[in-house]
Amino acid sequence: MNHDHGYKLLFSHPEMVADLLRGFVREDWIKHLDFSTLEKINGSYVSDDLRERHDDVIWRIRWRKDQAGETESDWLYIYLLLEFQSTVDWFMAVRIMTYVGLLYQDLIRSESIGTDKRLPPILPVVLYNGEPRWQAPVNIANLIMPVPGGLERYRPQLHYLLLDEGNYSEHELTSLHNLAAALFRLENSHTPEDVQEVLQALITWLQSPEQSNLRRAFSIWIQRVYLRNRMPGIKFDEVQDLQEVHSMLSERVKEWTKDWKQQGIAEGLQEGLQKGLQEGLQEGLKKGRLEGEAEFLQYLLEQRFGSGAISEAVRKRIEAADTHTLQRWGKQILTAQTIEEVFEA
Repeated sequence: MNHDHGYKLLFSHPEMVADLLRGFVREDWIKHLDFSTLEKINGSYVSDDLRERHDDVIWRIRWRKDQAGETESDWLYIYLLLEFQSTVDWFMAVRIMTYVGLLYQDLIRSESIGTDKRLPPILPVVLYNGEPRWQAPVNIANLIMPVPGGLERYRPQLHYLLLDEGNYSEHELTSLHNLAAALFRLENSHTPEDVQEVLQALITWLQSPEQSNLRRAFSIWIQRVYLRNRMPGIKFDEVQDLQEVHSMLSERVKEWTKDWKQQGIAEGLQEGLQKGLQEGLQEGLKKGRLEGEAEFLQYLLEQRFGSGAISEAVRKRIEAADTHTLQRWGKQILTAQTIEEVFEA
């Protein structure tokens, strides 16, 4: 199972979608939704063009009846686009406009909307878990060149809601106390202990019998996607429940801590040599321990200037440096002609 399919499995549960909206769409209109009406759109409902987007998920939800007398037939459609790639798609807004248009065409073709009716609103959500932070415009208008007055009104306007998982702090996610936030915390975890903490929260929250399928979905994703991606060299026992996953992790936490750190250094070396120390530290070490960063810098110095280039004085200076200083020196390795130039202010 790959990452895309694992997320699709999780977000096929209404509890996950409800918590995603409640926790991360911080707008007033959310309180007007009736979350008991969440309904997943059947794959046969959408066109072949949209079925090719097999890793995306489409839901709809009714608006609550308010004092203005809105009818129960009023729907909001949620297009959840799952984006798992190492680079940011600068033209994501163009893709979103295409998918929204296709969904509207499907609604019209299905004859669920009469010719005298307005189309329902669609909330496009991009759920992104890549390492580099998202910088692409979230409005297609910002991708189009400015035009003279008068022509401006023909420029399309379409926003999408970006949820960049790595952009949320641990404190922010922990304070939310919801399932989508727990998933983001797992993705951002740096140690097996972090994973155990989130697992314990999920076990506490998902105790009722009607949540058994969601518990099972989390168990499958953690075992078959998350842990295998984090520690590809380790074979995991197949277990059926979150409590069993938690117990398995507890029994092997020391072994995994060692493997986690070794894997971080190994990935950091590969990424660092290819893309520079800064990106290598972020991707491989995952903000790991200061000792690991110092070891990493010494390795790169030896690769660049030779194994005998690091004197005892240089070694002590590296060991005494903080993370910010190590990263600055790591960047200077790329342009320095001598090892002395690396340590220049």
